[in-house]
Amino acid sequence: FPAFPWDGGLVLRSVLAMNMEYVRATQIAATVGQGMAFLFGFIGLFSNPFLLFIAFFVWMGASQEASMVQMKNALGGIPVTRAMLTDYETVSPRDTLSRVAQLVLAGSQRDFPVVEDGRVLGLVTRDDFLKALTQHGEHWPVTQVMHTNLPVLDSYEMVEMALMRLQESGVPVLPVTHAGQLVGIITPENITEYLMIRSALRAAVRIPVM
Repeated sequence: FPAFPWDGGLVLRSVLAMNMEYVRATQIAATVGQGMAFLFGFIGLFSNPFLLFIAFFVWMGASQEASMVQMKNALGGIPVTRAMLTDYETVSPRDTLSRVAQLVLAGSQRDFPVVEDGRVLGLVTRDDFLKALTQHGEHWPVTQVMHTNLPVLDSYEMVEMALMRLQESGVPVLPVTHAGQLVGIITPENITEYLMIRSALRAAVRIPVM
């Protein structure tokens, strides 16, 4: 059955992709897969309730796969330097949670790279900061709270890679470096905002001048 993203649906996408763009082929295969899911669900209502579960997972899988392909296509060829934050705060390995509290209250930034001589040593996230503050108080050193061994992005890498590493690492922000020196930070929110702005600019270009 061409129930994308099962094997039959993947074969359908491959065939379609021979004659059209990959993203368009994925959208069509996903639509066919969701149609199959609807059919499974309808049959399941009158015969085998187990088909309802199959229908649900096929529908969700097709939707998620199509969204992921569209996202990757939108992010293709965009360097992280275009989407990263360059106005941000950092903390020193000699700082305590008191300094982090000051920065949190002073602005909208929630997660802070721990930096010494321009090099990233770790990351203090808001959740870990609040937990440590509750357990140990404001004089607890940030080095006891920070995440270490973070995947670091180089400034020449692409936004697609940044999003993948954010998802794999499980941290809300990653540092961006150039020649080992911190030059920015990037979050999923930055990436989303960049795509929204780029989409708005493209729409503005298409608007005819009266």
